Amino acid sequence: MSNADKRLKRKVRNSYIVSTVSVALVLFLLGSVGYLLVAAMEVAHDLERGIVLTVELRNDLEPDERERLGKCLAAMEPVGSVTFLSKEEKAADAEFRRLFDGEFEEVLGENPLADSFELAFAGDATDRAATDRLLSEIEAMHGVERASFPAQVAERMQATVGKIRLVLLLFGGALLVVSLILLNNTIRLAIYSKRYLINTMKLVGATRWFIMRPFLGSSVTQGIWAGGAASLLFVAAVYGLNETVPELVSLARTGRLAAVVGAMIAGGVLISGLFTFLALNRFINMKSNKIHLY
Repeated sequence: MSNADKRLKRKVRNSYIVSTVSVALVLFLLGSVGYLLVAAMEVAHDLERGIVLTVELRNDLEPDERERLGKCLAAMEPVGSVTFLSKEEKAADAEFRRLFDGEFEEVLGENPLADSFELAFAGDATDRAATDRLLSEIEAMHGVERASFPAQVAERMQATVGKIRLVLLLFGGALLVVSLILLNNTIRLAIYSKRYLINTMKLVGATRWFIMRPFLGSSVTQGIWAGGAASLLFVAAVYGLNETVPELVSLARTGRLAAVVGAMIAGGVLISGLFTFLALNRFINMKSNKIHLY
């Protein structure tokens, strides 16, 4: 093998490696951003669901009446779940105790708190009129001392979450477009290095499919390698982040990680194959006397 042939082979191999690494890095970036987008939306949804309607009960309410009231509250249309909190549980809460320098029972002589139900909504609770009607219905029930709901906090949180969701989606969309453009250019340059080989195959009478088949097969292999490398980087990054920041341990969910890994490998094959096909089609259709002008 001549030195020129060795240099050509080395250039082709290097372009293949560069394009594979480029695809892997883009897949890793897109997968990570998409994963964080979903995780951020789940956190925002949990915060929204954390805003509850509090129903304080009368102190003279009997246990059977309290149980019957809880069932009535759980059967109401917008209510998703009902949690009972006794006044003893409230008084024993460490955060609540921190607000006081000493035992407030010693000052007041008794526990001034009331038993209560906390109602979590099944959906969004931003309809102020519907929330007010629900409060009126609950306060009219027997055994209810008062009902309260931070409607303004819920509305502000819903508006903030909507803005954050819009910004993240715009950012993710822009990143996707830019990444695809860069990948298209990278793969097209890799095919460009083989343009003379493609032209030679055309001149000896090779059909379009005969020319495309080895390149498309190589692109599928490239996509699998790129997707696998991106998946390894992604899984290592997620678990490394969870080790560093234990508060984010909820991010490492096996099902979600498996979905992202599968999407990375499938995306690598699809992107590599599609852009390779488009680049090949361009060079195959190009006239032989103009291939050096590209």
